[in-house]
Amino acid sequence: MILDQLSQPIVQAPMAGGVSTPALAAAVSNAGGLGFLAAGYRTADAVREQIATTRTLTAEPFGINIFVPDTSTVDGEALATYRERLAAEARRYRVELADPADDDDAWAAKLALVQEEQVPVVSFTFGCPDPTVLTELREAGCTTVVTVTSAGEALTAAAAGADALCVQGTEAGGHRGTFHNTDPVDDTALLPLLRKVSAAVTVPLIAAGGLSGGRDVAAVLVAGARAAQLGTMFLACPEAGTNPVHRASLPGDRPTAVTRAFTGRPARGLVNRFLVEHTAAAPAAYPHIHHLTKVLRQAGDPEAMSLWAGQAHEFARTAPAADVVRDLGAGARAALTETALRWSAG
Repeated sequence: MILDQLSQPIVQAPMAGGVSTPALAAAVSNAGGLGFLAAGYRTADAVREQIATTRTLTAEPFGINIFVPDTSTVDGEALATYRERLAAEARRYRVELADPADDDDAWAAKLALVQEEQVPVVSFTFGCPDPTVLTELREAGCTTVVTVTSAGEALTAAAAGADALCVQGTEAGGHRGTFHNTDPVDDTALLPLLRKVSAAVTVPLIAAGGLSGGRDVAAVLVAGARAAQLGTMFLACPEAGTNPVHRASLPGDRPTAVTRAFTGRPARGLVNRFLVEHTAAAPAAYPHIHHLTKVLRQAGDPEAMSLWAGQAHEFARTAPAADVVRDLGAGARAALTETALRWSAG
């Protein structure tokens, strides 16, 4: 298991939309953690180029995350109503709204690509692949990870043959990994969710959700995880492809909230005008709303952008990714040692 071979129990979360770059993934892997690329929203050819570039930067294992196509039913009338609602936003930014199209994000092509390229780790978000998919990837030499947000999803993924699970608590920034978009969003925090999942399955677990420092990493390791996954803490790293406006919004104690307003799927981000005004009206329609709002999110206004961030975003710092990995690992070891000494002294 690759997770047990890491010298630092740190996984860099795959962040779609340009944030996860080959430079970021390679820097994390070279520092002893597990770096990730994000295949979401990219063509298969673009992902192939990123794999090739990453391999010129590191000889260490890295991963790629793929979105599982959503089969949830979309309310066409609600979607049309939401499009009409956003017409005022389009006028505000003098842009044309795109069509709220459906697509599978080149699912088959990306599966074939990671199998052909024998990417060391392949993770999945928004669902659990068919067991035959996981078997074929394992036979190609890929370790498979499925993102889960409940014990029920964990049972499904383990039964399908996932090698490991990424357990995502509600504190996490970005999209929730819920299997079905129309399902109620499980808002269980990371530590109780780890307890529930570890009681349900025996496969290795990666913990994700609001982690920001070495003590947090130590906490989830004690709680049974093999590694801690962090995304927001890498957003300010120079290797990350974070939008400058997004990067500048991270400092401070600005609240976060979960919304469907930007993409039609629940995701946690910094609270801004768009989130406040449209969250209540946004239907469960992904990727339709993602395509619909793209031009609005690209207008450059921080009050209309999807500023994805976890609940501890204010601790993200401008530092090389390798330093972040090493500091997290050192902090976790120090916390575990300190706790052991304090306990023995008592």
